Parts: sequence; structure tokens; C-alpha cells
Amino acid sequence: LCNCSAVGSASAAKCNGTTGQCPCLEGYAGPRCESCAEGFYPERRSQRCRPCGCSPAGSSSARCDDSGKCQCKVGVTDLKCDRCSDGYYRFNETTCEPCQCNNHSKTCDSLTGTCLLCQENTEGNHCELCKEGFYRSTYPAHACHRCPCSTVASTGTCRIQPGETAPRCDKCKTGYTGPNCNQCDNGYYNSDSICVRCKCNGNVDPARSPSVCKPDSGECIGCLYHTAGFHCEECEDGYVRDPEGTNCTKKEATLGPETREFTTSAPNASKATSFSTAVINSTLSPTTIQTIFPISSSDNSTSAFADVSWTQFNIIILTVIIIVVVLLMGFVGAVYMYREYQNRKLNAPFWTIELKEDNISFSSYHDSIPNADVSGLLEDDGNEVTPNGQLTLTTPMHNYKA
Repeated sequence: LCNCSAVGSASAAKCNGTTGQCPCLEGYAGPRCESCAEGFYPERRSQRCRPCGCSPAGSSSARCDDSGKCQCKVGVTDLKCDRCSDGYYRFNETTCEPCQCNNHSKTCDSLTGTCLLCQENTEGNHCELCKEGFYRSTYPAHACHRCPCSTVASTGTCRIQPGETAPRCDKCKTGYTGPNCNQCDNGYYNSDSICVRCKCNGNVDPARSPSVCKPDSGECIGCLYHTAGFHCEECEDGYVRDPEGTNCTKKEATLGPETREFTTSAPNASKATSFSTAVINSTLSPTTIQTIFPISSSDNSTSAFADVSWTQFNIIILTVIIIVVVLLMGFVGAVYMYREYQNRKLNAPFWTIELKEDNISFSSYHDSIPNADVSGLLEDDGNEVTPNGQLTLTTPMHNYKA
């Protein structure tokens, strides 16, 4: 009997008379067509042989296991070996090519090779660029470090110039300078880590000085046009603002032909100070007039108050406080002594009794008080007061003289 497989053979009753080989259907093999041929695998449910369908480019052979999984080449994956593995791309007739991501990513697009999820602050199709705000260093190779550039003072981006090892900020914002844009430019000063424009009221010449103001405090340097002050906002001694309030002009003493008034003006003053000079001879010079009538202006007042420094003012206040404290302590001490004196008088013993052999001697505190009246101090009718201030005690048995 042929005993051919009813599923895998073309005819169950016919076989080779010599070898007994049954005629097999496609995908079946064996003497009785009972197994799957190469390139086929048995389906679990029907046990029929199904083609493996392995990709000729991605698989190493046409065989597959019982689950239908093909044997894939390096860089190829999936059930039929028709897709590139992670880290590979461009499935072609030979194999998949590895992703070119400069070791900053392990995955890329399977068709284009564009790197995905670039790590370590990198970006680009192949993770070859540093993100904005980072620069590529020489050591370690291709590593991206954060730029030492503040976004307040610069664009935040930097790069290493050829022949240099430290990065430089690409562009500093207005008012900042230096390789890292951490210094204030000329005409600016540092105010709480922010560069602020110098405020000199247009009374300095940037061409004459390396810096318009001090970079740490903002104090103006080299005030021009007879100006002075921290911001060149005042006039020098001997100069006042002109009527327009822009320029500083020298003080001048002028005498009118008829009114003969002496006028001085001070900066920021709304009224002028006038002195009548009707009694002054018109031949007097301005210097003589200034000697007779001292000029009073806000500048002189300011300088007079400036002569008294805060140290002198504090010494004066401290001296006054000490004097007041001493006077108060003296007053309190006097009151205390007076009250002690009164208490001592009130608490003194009123009577002193001295016992002797034949008499008793009494002395009264009031004996020391002139014109003291001690009559009635003893309520006993037998007691008498003698003219010399002594008391006589009379009892039925004895008479005692005090």
C-alpha cells in the first residue's frame, strides 16, 4: 500500500512502485508527503503547510520555524525579516544600514535615517549639532555644554572660534560687552547685575574719557560746562543756571543806573534776592558791595549746611542728651535725700528714758526743736512740766523727777 498523506499528496492511492514515493503537493515533502518542504511551515490549526514568505534580502535562508518566523540578517527584524531593527535604516536588496547619530541616539527613521530622540543636548538629522544655548567642545569629543551667556545680556548662543578653547557669545545686547557679555560697555554702569545707561545730563564728552561714568557706581567722570555733582546736574561754585535752565554761567554783580539793586540768582531758584542800595554811592565797585552786603543764595546755604557734618551733628545731640540725663539724675537724687531726711525725723524715738539710782531721766525729741510745747504729752494729772523742760512724775508712793 502507498499509504500517502491525504493532505500532502496529490493522490492517496498512487505512489512509485519501486521507492513508494507519493506524489506531493507544493509545500509538502517526505515519502508519504507527510511533512512541510523547505520554505514552508505547518499551520497550527489545520496542520497544512504554509509558505514562510521570508524576505530574500533580509533573511539568511528561506527556512522558518514552526511559528513562521524567518531567520533574519543583522540589522533586520520582524516575522518575515522585511524591516530594519532599531538603530538601522534603509532596507534594500542586501541589508539595513546602521543609523548615523554620532552616538547620541539609538533610533532613526527606518526609511530616511533621520535620527530620533537625540540625547545630550544635541539635535540635527544625525545629532551632529548642539541645541541653541550649547556649544560643542573638543573634550570630550562631540559633547555639548551650556554656553556661559546670559539671555539678559546676549542672545544666549556661543561658539568656539578657531584656535581658541573657550567659547565666545555670538552677540551681546546693547550696553554689554566682553567675551561672555558679562561686562558693561562704555556709557553704562552695573546696577544690581544689570547694565544701565549713565545719567550725566549730556554734560560729559565720551571722546575725552574712556568711560562716561564709573562702571561700579554710575558716578559721572569729567563733568563739562562748569557742572558738578554725581550726575553732573549741578553748577560749580561761582556759577548759576541761565534763565533757560540749561547752561551754567558765572555769577555777576550788576548795578542798575536808577534802581541800584543788587541781584543774585541761584540754580533752581524761582525768585532773585534783591538788596536796596539807594544809600550806596554809585561809584562803589561790585566787590565793595559784596563786602557790605553778603550774598545769600541757595548755593551758600547748601555749603553752610554742608560744613556741619553728620559727625558734628551727632556729637552735639549726644552732648545735649548727656546733660539732660545728668540734670534728671541730680533732681531725682535731691528728691530722694529730702524724703530720707523727712523719714528720719518722723521715725526718730520720741522719748528716751534713763534710769538712775534715785530718779528717772526723760529726754524728748522735741527738746531739740525750738519753742516746742511738750505740755500735754503726758495725760497723767500728776505730771508736771518744770520750766527747764524736765518732767516730774508723781505717784502715790514716790515722786520721780525727770
